[in-house]
Amino acid sequence: MAITVESQKRAEGSKPRALRRAGLIPANLYGHKGTESISLTIDAKTVERLLKRVSVNNTLIELNVADAPWRGKALLRELQIHPAKGTPYHLSFFAVAGHGDTTVGVRLRFVGTAIGVKQEGGVLDTVISELQVSCAPENIPDVIEIDVSNLQIGDSLSISDIPFPEGVTPLAESERLVVSVLPPQISAEDAGTETETEAAS
Repeated sequence: MAITVESQKRAEGSKPRALRRAGLIPANLYGHKGTESISLTIDAKTVERLLKRVSVNNTLIELNVADAPWRGKALLRELQIHPAKGTPYHLSFFAVAGHGDTTVGVRLRFVGTAIGVKQEGGVLDTVISELQVSCAPENIPDVIEIDVSNLQIGDSLSISDIPFPEGVTPLAESERLVVSVLPPQISAEDAGTETETEAAS
């Protein structure tokens, strides 16, 4: 996903509250030179557009700090939301260049309709919706698709059953359950009817 974010170095002594009143969101970038970090500001409208396309710790972006100068690939590591207003409060970015593999969270997308659901009335139970993986920054997948169309009632898929893209390693245990097909759920009314029928017989 090609996303470029323009930012500026934060002026020394600037107050976060004053920055927000001016339509700027405070942020910081770390990892670009060991433990050194850069304090940034990003236009609030830019942040709003960014958050419509990017998930925390998931999407690689191109971050440009115009007056640092610094430009490179980064991950949005942390997003703080104002507790009362529900608006972005502060962002933290991690520069990934030169750090080898990185850990990210990747969404799981379940595709197809399970046989056990379509033909047998079962219920698809998705246990995990996001998974932590390790991979090089350039190999970060937007999503991992899992085909559930062949699952019957009682079938399940674990981490070891999922075909991951080359260079992407799951960090969860191989036997961890991801998705299964459960038997049809009986409502309380139906259960009561069955009990009465059994008693009458």
